[in-house]
Amino acid sequence: MEESRTKSRIPIQSLFLDFIRNFRDENNERKYYDQIASLPSLGASSIVIDFQDLLSYSKEMVEEIVENPSVLEDMGSIALSVLSSLDRDYASKIQRVNVRIRGLGKKISIRDIKSSLLGKLVCFEGVVVRASEIKSILLKGVFRCKNCGETYEEFQTGLVLKPPRCGTCGTSKLSDFDLLQDKSTFIDYQEIRVQEKPEDLPAGVMPHSISLRLTGDLTDRVRPGDRVQITGIVVATPDRHPLKNLQYTTFSLSVEVNYIEALMHELGEVTLTPEEEKKIIEMSKDPWIYQKLVKSIAPSIYGLEEIKEAILLQMVGGVRRTYPDGVTVRGDINLLLIGDPGTAKSQLLKYVQRIAPRGLYTSGRGVTAAGLTAAVVRDKTGSFTLEAGAVVLADKGIAAIDEFEKMRAEDRVAIHEAMEQQTVSVAKGGIVATLNARTAILAAANPVYGRYDDSLNFSENVDLPPTLLSRFDLYFIIKDRPDKETDAKLSDHILKMHMEAYDYGDEIIPPDLLRKYLAYCKRITPRLTPEATERIKSFFLQLRSSSQEANAPIPITPRHLESLIRLSVARARLMLREEVTVEDAEVAIRLMNYSLSTAGLDVSTGKIDVDILMTGKSRSKWEKMRIILKEIENLEAEYGKALLSELKKRCEEKKIEADEFYRLIEQMREQGVIMLPDEETVRRIRR
Repeated sequence: MEESRTKSRIPIQSLFLDFIRNFRDENNERKYYDQIASLPSLGASSIVIDFQDLLSYSKEMVEEIVENPSVLEDMGSIALSVLSSLDRDYASKIQRVNVRIRGLGKKISIRDIKSSLLGKLVCFEGVVVRASEIKSILLKGVFRCKNCGETYEEFQTGLVLKPPRCGTCGTSKLSDFDLLQDKSTFIDYQEIRVQEKPEDLPAGVMPHSISLRLTGDLTDRVRPGDRVQITGIVVATPDRHPLKNLQYTTFSLSVEVNYIEALMHELGEVTLTPEEEKKIIEMSKDPWIYQKLVKSIAPSIYGLEEIKEAILLQMVGGVRRTYPDGVTVRGDINLLLIGDPGTAKSQLLKYVQRIAPRGLYTSGRGVTAAGLTAAVVRDKTGSFTLEAGAVVLADKGIAAIDEFEKMRAEDRVAIHEAMEQQTVSVAKGGIVATLNARTAILAAANPVYGRYDDSLNFSENVDLPPTLLSRFDLYFIIKDRPDKETDAKLSDHILKMHMEAYDYGDEIIPPDLLRKYLAYCKRITPRLTPEATERIKSFFLQLRSSSQEANAPIPITPRHLESLIRLSVARARLMLREEVTVEDAEVAIRLMNYSLSTAGLDVSTGKIDVDILMTGKSRSKWEKMRIILKEIENLEAEYGKALLSELKKRCEEKKIEADEFYRLIEQMREQGVIMLPDEETVRRIRR
């Protein structure tokens, strides 16, 4: 049997040698011969061969490689012989050339890797969720006898294997043999765990994952959160008792990686044919295309036009920019939806997860800081490994987080860095790492008291800290208020949805085409025109100027100016334009005005007040607190102490009502600004 197998390999070796010497690419260059010739100058020991090149050259060779991957060792020997003819010294130095196969004709899913594929070459894609530290494995140990100095070579398998006895002096003590590390052969080794991509998961199914073994120059190529394509050989490892050295009859499947590469494109699985690209370009020339795109966002949900428009812009996003000094400004748009129960917030989030080129959905009640960002965990060997969380896995996509207010305060803090700097930093267990989290956040939360209370400010309705609120670009409040005309339209819409023959008409773009249209839009990098820049600047200055008025709230901040630019660029992308026009700027200004007029409204003054979003308190409330503190200081200077009754009297003269006075006193006491040593006295806390 072994003899027949050897015979079958001879033509493969011959075919591969011919392939290296004779295969030419579209430029008529000997692609792989030149690749081998460049190994010495690169200091490398591997060549990467495209599967399609092999297939076009010899179908027989491809079939043998897939069914019997051990022939790759023979192919490596052929490559080494070619290298030896070109550079004998370098060939003797590396002693081995690895043949890596990029891709296969058929990709499989991780859940399809089963025992029937043992020993076969497979190709699949996934997301790296865990990566161990890099270790070195001893392949061939050189040992020296302490007594006589004789050296011995021992090939290693598992535990360190020393010589049984010295042939010169006869010693058989293991302690008499020293390992000569500089003469022994080591290889780098790393384990990673790859999980199915979130967008490929069927609904209600647990994601499958598999362990991969990386060796040599494959180590340290990818990190948690990267989407990767892997070619490798399926192997089985016996399970062992954790304490006793016993081997079970169960085996764990893993993959010995032949080739791995990170997929750098951000469009996931969205591939476009020339015909589809032509159709998308034709669609963009329709003067009503923008209105059609907005209507195509969750058409089964009635109303919420402004929110759907903002979500459409979020799915395309702005352009991430890095300035010459190294400062990076995010291009992704973050949205926050606050609404009464039953207003379709969760349905919108689920829709975005399905339609976005790369989307991930999670609920705040079951989310932890580690699950949201990244964690350092111990593996079975006791070593620390890095594990990616939701916003890292959704890199270059959208993370939809429902029940945002249900997250614990300490878990919400973890997302701060991801929302602005778009990175996740980890420093634990000796691992200090920074992972990419270039993710747009779409969050939905319920009001504190179940339903939105119009008599309270935005920050009083939302149980979220100002540090988190300030990182959102737009805020939307969805109120469920009875209205005869609106309710009639809503009921008609819902009833039509339950009719089997309900048709959206030509105004709605089909979901598959919409997904491809959005993916195509992300290829465009529009630049601001002087006219659009002037319009955004005038809007910014107009709102800022109101801060010069007496007791006027500050309406906008530089962070909101960045938001306007992101929204304008996203609108230009949707229209497939290379330039941001005044029309795009007007859309961004309209959405910003809508967001500020609802979320940033100070109910006591009726003015837009972004202090509510930035600090959690309106400008008017800040002013009243300052008045109270000033009067406490005056009373202490005049009488040595501030009596609560006298303070209340003076504040009433300053137009602060009694009910509001006591409410502000209580808030200031909780914040540690003042203290009440007894029931009659108020004292400032000096810092």
